[in-house]
Amino acid sequence: MTDKPDIPRKTVYRLSIYQRCLRRLKENRVETVSSEALAKAAGVTPSQLRKDLASFGNFGTRGLGYNVEALSGTIGETLGTTRLQPVILVGVGNLGSALLRYHGFNKEGFEIVGAFDGEVGKTHPTVKVYPMGELEGFVSANGVKLAILAVPASVAQQVCNELVAAGVQAVLNFAPVVLEVPEQVVVNNVDLAVELENLSYFIR
Repeated sequence: MTDKPDIPRKTVYRLSIYQRCLRRLKENRVETVSSEALAKAAGVTPSQLRKDLASFGNFGTRGLGYNVEALSGTIGETLGTTRLQPVILVGVGNLGSALLRYHGFNKEGFEIVGAFDGEVGKTHPTVKVYPMGELEGFVSANGVKLAILAVPASVAQQVCNELVAAGVQAVLNFAPVVLEVPEQVVVNNVDLAVELENLSYFIR
């Protein structure tokens, strides 16, 4: 395993946003971009952008800006998305099924290679659904380190424990509960109700 630069978590989040902006520029065949233009597209200040990029290398030429292809490649290597990362999804209910139908994961460097559900015999038209008993063997055989958790809150911790025991190192959690994990495991929480509640403050 190669050593990665010690980059703050908030910076890593912004790098993902920069990468998305750079992909759009590549699709539009833009070869160079100024720090001001990239920062505006990402919703940050130019100084924040330059500080974030300086955390893992030296980029850009004064007066010329950044080479879009080169910067995108370096950020992709830093984030580990230069090749498709295998991901599993646990919980093929309404939300899980919708996530399986989303085609944007591959574009961003992720491939859902399998889904798991506690209900025996459950199927999905785009991804094979396996019983929970096959989780550990599947994770090991496919080198899976990332998982999406879309199960009810009542079983989320139990399922998370199984994921960690199987070797998963990062979890995107859609269950409305705070998960307890070992220090080396990273959890990002997506609580849709909380996000809506937060937005409601601004429309009063």
